Amino acid sequence: MSQPRTFPRLFGSLLLVVAAGVSSVGAVPAGAGPAPAVRPLGQIVPAPASVQPGGAPYTLTPSTRIRVDDHSRETRQIGIYLARILRPSTGYALPVTEDHLPGGIRLRLSPRDQGLGEEGYRLESSRGSVTLTARKPAGLFHAVQTLRQLLPASVEKDSQQKAPWKVAGGTITDTPRYAYRGAMLDVSRHFFTVDQVKRYIDQLALYKINKLHLHLSDDQGWRIAVDSWPRLATYGGSTQVGGGRGGHYTKKDYKEILDHAASRYLEVVPEIDMPGHTNAALASYAELNCSGVAPPLYTGTDVGFSSLCVPKPVTYGFVDDVIRELAALTPGEYLHIGGDEAHSTSHADYVAFMDKVQPIVARYGKTVVGWHQLTGAAPAKGALAQYWGLDDTSDAEKAQVALAARNGTGLILSPADRVYLDMKYNKDTPLGLDWAGFVEVRRSYDWDPATYLPGAPASAVAGVEAPLWSETISTSDHIEFMAFPRLPGVAELGWSPAATHDWEAYRVRLAAQGPRMAALGIDFYRSPQVPWPSG
Repeated sequence: MSQPRTFPRLFGSLLLVVAAGVSSVGAVPAGAGPAPAVRPLGQIVPAPASVQPGGAPYTLTPSTRIRVDDHSRETRQIGIYLARILRPSTGYALPVTEDHLPGGIRLRLSPRDQGLGEEGYRLESSRGSVTLTARKPAGLFHAVQTLRQLLPASVEKDSQQKAPWKVAGGTITDTPRYAYRGAMLDVSRHFFTVDQVKRYIDQLALYKINKLHLHLSDDQGWRIAVDSWPRLATYGGSTQVGGGRGGHYTKKDYKEILDHAASRYLEVVPEIDMPGHTNAALASYAELNCSGVAPPLYTGTDVGFSSLCVPKPVTYGFVDDVIRELAALTPGEYLHIGGDEAHSTSHADYVAFMDKVQPIVARYGKTVVGWHQLTGAAPAKGALAQYWGLDDTSDAEKAQVALAARNGTGLILSPADRVYLDMKYNKDTPLGLDWAGFVEVRRSYDWDPATYLPGAPASAVAGVEAPLWSETISTSDHIEFMAFPRLPGVAELGWSPAATHDWEAYRVRLAAQGPRMAALGIDFYRSPQVPWPSG
């Protein structure tokens, strides 16, 4: 059931249409021809906070320059990133310069512009120039993503295209609703290479996602090298669901992922799931088992059968070593300790385990994130609980999470029957699972994080995250088919003001993303709920 909105549906739809300048001319109904040469200023995803269309469009030409106003390395790198996107399709040189000549595409930091916050930006387009302004480099990077979407979709292609490269005139002023806007990739059940993860990062960045949660350990595989416990990766990471060869990231590999994510202004949130979902670790080291006997490696998909041995002191030496090494590698604020589906751990042991492990995370300078079962213990001060329940999750479980939220625990909302990207779209979807039901594009979009969990204050919601579990997912094509087009909707839930939230307006903007996703080589699901353009 859809949650109540701040505004009635009709008003919300009209508000977005007026603000974005999207008239019947800008809409892209089913069966329509190519998109107009000038995309309406607000026809992007996520929807901007404020749009003021007006004036003549700006046109990229062979003489266009990308100007960076300050001497910061980050601003120049963002300019180079933009040039690398635009050069192949336009065929233009697009030099990145620090000159003060008028015109071109201008990138500028304005540290005193407090209203733009940490990630906000302003885009001003006129006949003579396009100016992107932000208080911080992250905002400037997000502004570049908006500029990309305002240009024709063919700008994403890697060969020269014939197109008028126009940007509609007017001003966009934009800041995010939530600071935490994430996507999770399960690399444990099936292993994905560094290049595959980097490709997904690039796709997330287009929609202003700023967190990549990597699920690095589970029953089927351990995916990160730990020097003090080397068999975790070499043996525990040697297989995957179905018995394939598996794999793991060396510390150099992991740093490559971190560096690429940082260049796209995403923070990596690593997860070591425990005390359950630990068979790969238990198989690697017999002493982690209460019996002292290592189980065989596991390549199935059942859950809830494994547990670290809570009473053994060696368990906490193991946890300390793993968290210490992972924290030292990871520059971000968060470290995820899992905590879900620990069916083989008694409640008393679960509470005792979390009481001992959470301080270890703090000792190494990180903030705890855990699946929402963490609220059945005592969440550490400042911890985030990631809620993955369903609409029909028991009232008692929801109340437990809501109580923790009222007591100061922050929430990341990932309801499985809304935003689990591994759920099938319908009964005919060739990939994915259906234990949380079928999740079509409208269902994944049409809910409000602020009011989703009864009894939880809106102020406790840190943001949203779209997990992609990989029991049936083993290639980049699989990732993309299941993530798109649902992921852009989750990104919009995280970024856009509640007042812009309206399915009828969104589906038109999402339809306009179809040619862009195709130009990027994303084989997305053509949902019948969306009026995709023809051709």
